[in-house]
Amino acid sequence: MPNVKKVQSGYEAQPLSAYLGTTPPAAAPEVAWPRIDDDLVKSDFFSYLAFMLQFAPAGPEERDIRAELATIGIAAGQPFDAGDLSMAHKAEMKKAMKDGNDKITQYLQTGVADVNGWRLSAFFGDREFFNGDWLKRAAGARAGLFGNDAAEAVYPATKTTADNDPLDGSTHSYTITFAKGELPPVKAFWSLTMYDLKTQLLVANPIDRYLINSTMLPQLKKNADGSLTIYVQKDSPGKARESNWLPAPDATFGIAMRLYWPRTDPPSILPPGKGTWQPPAIVPAD
Repeated sequence: MPNVKKVQSGYEAQPLSAYLGTTPPAAAPEVAWPRIDDDLVKSDFFSYLAFMLQFAPAGPEERDIRAELATIGIAAGQPFDAGDLSMAHKAEMKKAMKDGNDKITQYLQTGVADVNGWRLSAFFGDREFFNGDWLKRAAGARAGLFGNDAAEAVYPATKTTADNDPLDGSTHSYTITFAKGELPPVKAFWSLTMYDLKTQLLVANPIDRYLINSTMLPQLKKNADGSLTIYVQKDSPGKARESNWLPAPDATFGIAMRLYWPRTDPPSILPPGKGTWQPPAIVPAD
């Protein structure tokens, strides 16, 4: 942390006009933001939608759906009161919201590739990438807002072995072995991060290690054949192997692999789920 603070102290934030020594622009109009409330967002979702649409100008692929929304009174920046709708209309909108939510859940379960137990997807990109695929766009928002597109990063993740058995540190130890010359093919760096499924947080452990990444390669020990094995378990695999230990909780867990700036020439994880490189399976070691 001291080094991080040292780097941070070298930065200064200031308005562009102050940096250029020019007259600052006029202040933006004040926005009358609605009250933010989790329950209201669920019960009065379309009012929030109408409010937010004014800050998101429609692209060509959105014009038809915006026109459809307008037929029921949902227009950018205009007030919307669901109380003005008939009971039948309200029931249809409620059903549509449930159906849409179910489709997103189903898409996230089945609309991604399964490679050796790792789930691979490409949910993020610009307007051209989505091209009016609202289900994919919604799935991306549910999976994780503001994710990088696949050209910048790919995020294989898993909660299971290749046989679909839950990863559980209370009952098993595991290994992940990268064959010689088959480390994640990236131009930047890669990492493997451990998460407790109950809390979705990092896993407290006696060596304060929460991930293993490519910057640690000089300290990791390779096998005699040049492969690299990561030991995933709650207890130390022994001093001789501890450099390669990714501590797991005494419970179920998940692992996220992050591949930044993935290579495009073989071997490559691109396109996700169909690339020439595949993440190795997590294998029970006991």
